[in-house]
Amino acid sequence: MPTLRVVDSITELSPVDAGCIAVSGSHGGLSSARYALAARPLLSIFNDAGVGKDSAGVAALDFLQASGLAACTVSHKSARIGEALSTMCDGVISYANPLALMLGVQVSEGCQRVLDKLQTH
Repeated sequence: MPTLRVVDSITELSPVDAGCIAVSGSHGGLSSARYALAARPLLSIFNDAGVGKDSAGVAALDFLQASGLAACTVSHKSARIGEALSTMCDGVISYANPLALMLGVQVSEGCQRVLDKLQTH
């Protein structure tokens, strides 16, 4: 069963967290993706931050997919940006890359439900 790491900022992860499920309050932009790439979690969960110009708030998903890592976001309307507990308890999945979908993540599903499924398999 993967370890659960709940961090307000994805920058709190390190290589010792490889294979964990990372629930963060960070936006899903490229700068956050680089920290996730360095730590290599099984799944990174971010906030979509309203998606933004040129989909900058979800750019991490494609970047991490290209690196073989699963990632998804929760809607900024469901969880507070920068607060991982809000991501985990209140977040509703808004976007997911194909690797996250393969893990069983579903858009419109509550983050806590995703975590429950992943931690029982």
